[in-house]
Amino acid sequence: MPLSSTFEPNKFLMHTTIMKKTFLFVFVCLLATSVFAQKKSLPSANVKTLQGQSLNVQELGKSGKITVISFWATWCSPCKKELDAIKDYYADWQKDYGVELVAISVDDARTAAKIPAMIEEKGWEYRVLLDANKEFQQTANVTSVPHTILLDASGNVVFEHVGYSPGDELELEEQIKAIK
Repeated sequence: MPLSSTFEPNKFLMHTTIMKKTFLFVFVCLLATSVFAQKKSLPSANVKTLQGQSLNVQELGKSGKITVISFWATWCSPCKKELDAIKDYYADWQKDYGVELVAISVDDARTAAKIPAMIEEKGWEYRVLLDANKEFQQTANVTSVPHTILLDASGNVVFEHVGYSPGDELELEEQIKAIK
């Protein structure tokens, strides 16, 4: 049986238009889902101040400030390099963007004793909290340090970064500028 040689351009255009509209609808739905899915907040978990007071980390997102949370440890060289590099920019970030950096140590009880001396030696003017029982680390799915989390002024997690390479602090500043 021979194929029909009648080509109907109107039907072809109609099907093409329907397919384009369907694709556009699906694309917009996926985009909206991914944007809304990325709006996550901090989990409920308790950490301690260096003075031993308990604090729920969800309070960090309620300050109304852009907040950088940096998971670190005294035994982690890349962590210390990252916090040292940020120190060079921190005063400007505070002035220009109203940023607060909270350094969450994951040191255990044995190595946590080194934290105050290290802070003084390094001249870090960050708020330092201790997650010795790893509650925050686990609930935030932080598997290695350094791990940086950026919160917008509403407490939403808007950026995360794992590891440290020189220059990462500049990328972090770009992320901060983008939400200011």
